[in-house]
Amino acid sequence: MDWQGQKCAEMLMQLLLVVSAVAAFLVGYAMADFQLMLLVYAGGVVLTALVTIPNWPFFNRHPLKWLDAAEADRHPRPQVCAATTAGKKKIGKNK
Repeated sequence: MDWQGQKCAEMLMQLLLVVSAVAAFLVGYAMADFQLMLLVYAGGVVLTALVTIPNWPFFNRHPLKWLDAAEADRHPRPQVCAATTAGKKKIGKNK
């Protein structure tokens, strides 16, 4: 799953959970049955899990391009500069 697929899955999860909660409330209120309301919501949670947890192909529309190992060796990793850490003040008690 790519980054945009993760965003899509999260938005879809939130939407499905809200819709199932509203539907469960309305069914429970109309039928005056708390257990039925819980069952409808549990069904919505299961449906949401089936839609968002598996790595469906529509979540992989924007794959990332990774560097080959040979290409990564040609570009060294950035090094932490000692000058940036030396300029920081130490916080503590002054005696």
